[in-house]
Amino acid sequence: MSIEFCQIKNNDRDVVLSLFKEAAIKIAKMNIDHWQYWKNPPLEKIRWVEEGIENKEFYFIKDHDGNTLGMVRILKEDLLYWGKQEDKSLYVHSLIVREKFNKKGLGKTILNRIENLGREEQYKYLRLDAVSSNTKLCNYYEKQGFKKVGEKDLIKTINNLYQKEI
Repeated sequence: MSIEFCQIKNNDRDVVLSLFKEAAIKIAKMNIDHWQYWKNPPLEKIRWVEEGIENKEFYFIKDHDGNTLGMVRILKEDLLYWGKQEDKSLYVHSLIVREKFNKKGLGKTILNRIENLGREEQYKYLRLDAVSSNTKLCNYYEKQGFKKVGEKDLIKTINNLYQKEI
């Protein structure tokens, strides 16, 4: 499937929040207790989205007809989960594929595209995290070639840290 990354702009904030809400509903249907705050996000989460948009880190994933298939946030530093790192790395957050586009290999395509961008810009690693209790997602990332390299204990969750050399 041919995809395009389109920079999310400030006036797209409500669409971004809507995609997060869709993802929270999808996750709840799978009996996974994660991201449920996106159904009615607190102010700090809304500010986190606004900051990411302002920093040009959020991208819509669109098909050749302009349909929004999902979104992703790509960072060059992730102090909250990874702390200060020496190796030049890209960090993937908020990878969302809309439910109607599931099971089409889109997640893999998105990750491969980000990996290729990282390779072009001479990054060493592609890094991401996943809540450790979401074993389906953790297994998915491992099948995509990511290796678990640590854990981050947050207030309400333990997140597995994954990286892939690029």
